[in-house]
Amino acid sequence: MRASKPFLPWVVWGVAVTLYAIAIVNRSSLSALGPATQDHFSIDASTLAAFPVIQLLVYAACQIPVGILLDRYGSTILILAGSALMLTGQIVMATVANVEFAILARILVGAGDACTFTAVMRLLPEWFKPRQLSTLGQVTGLIGQVGQLVSVAPLAFVVDTFGWATGFLGIAAVGVLSFVLGFVVLRDAPGRRTAFERLTRRTGKITKNSEALAAAPITTVTMAPPATNMIPVVGRGRAGRKNTGGKEGILSRVRRLLSIPGVRLAYWIHFVTPFSAQAFLLLWGTPFLTGGLGMSAPAASGLLSLTVISSMVAGLVLGPISSRFIERRVLLVIGITVLIMVTWLAVLLWPGMPPGWLIIALLVILPLGGPASMIAFEVARSHTPRSFAGFGTGLVNTGGFTAALLLVMLIGIILDLQGAGSPETYSLTAFKVAFAAQIPLWLIGLAMIFVERRRTGTWMERHGRTLR
Repeated sequence: MRASKPFLPWVVWGVAVTLYAIAIVNRSSLSALGPATQDHFSIDASTLAAFPVIQLLVYAACQIPVGILLDRYGSTILILAGSALMLTGQIVMATVANVEFAILARILVGAGDACTFTAVMRLLPEWFKPRQLSTLGQVTGLIGQVGQLVSVAPLAFVVDTFGWATGFLGIAAVGVLSFVLGFVVLRDAPGRRTAFERLTRRTGKITKNSEALAAAPITTVTMAPPATNMIPVVGRGRAGRKNTGGKEGILSRVRRLLSIPGVRLAYWIHFVTPFSAQAFLLLWGTPFLTGGLGMSAPAASGLLSLTVISSMVAGLVLGPISSRFIERRVLLVIGITVLIMVTWLAVLLWPGMPPGWLIIALLVILPLGGPASMIAFEVARSHTPRSFAGFGTGLVNTGGFTAALLLVMLIGIILDLQGAGSPETYSLTAFKVAFAAQIPLWLIGLAMIFVERRRTGTWMERHGRTLR
């Protein structure tokens, strides 16, 4: 079975990333259906915004608990639990006409989605060498964007042609198939059993032979992780302090991690980079393009697909660049964020209807924030102790989704305040005012990146640490 050694890590990763792509389909399933959702449930813009806002709020709120569960139970259980929650949510979404039950469906989707990405990222260092992690992280995000691509045009077509229930039940059916695949293939690490093997209490030959893969040292960092004693100790140890036996509270863990400037830097990188694209792709892109710019629904779906393709290409490019120029990766994040902000400002300040070339430029540049946000996890790996790996990834992952849910809700509220909260009353001027809510989020995020970057440099110099 030596021939299986090179292939098993890629098979495990392939199944995991497939489940992540399907999670993106679930997450983004309303992205091209904003007007259709308003018609289906007879709701205004603020209520429409509540769907993704609650979904993102649940996603962000679940990140830290998911990180703790991930460090305790492993990636396989979390990925499968997330898949089960999402397919249940889509079945509810397909079969109800009541807004309250539809919101419950988005809560289930948000909770399931929260389990998936962090768990997939946690798998990578168990199966691959450190020098591969940066590129693999970007490629994971890139493949996940295929799910975004599916949820933009194909899902909108299915819902328009075959009806609301058929579209969402189709997503649930794919979720069932992917759950079964993960159940029989996913393993937390070399030598670990699949969920199917745990259930049957039998260990297959592939799992037994994969133990040899664990011989190579496994690490999650590009810089040696901080020694545990560099983090303020909570509880009592040998020096007369009480030992908590590993049952440390969530707030204590958060404080310990946030005492490291590099972790705080990673959080703000994730806060500032993806929120604009998330708000646009999750909900407000189609209303802006159709109700604001006057495009047809098919034209809007086509342009949204362009944003996904741009994000995928950027992921291929940014992975090798951030891996090679590790000392400058934060500057790369700053540059991309400023570019997105300047492009949006050009659209918002353009008198009257923006020209077509500027809209295309926006849709190409806007999604660069997604791949740029993956750099946050590289920075987090460089500064998070291995025993906190899942927890640290979950903590950092709350950043962008917190900003996104704020922006999604603000846009809906501002549209309603202007009397432009339905497809019949949408206007370009109203959307320009609403999308201006992004500006303070950019300014806060960039300011904190500059502050924490300086503090991180000082911390590393004081502790004699360098990136490698």
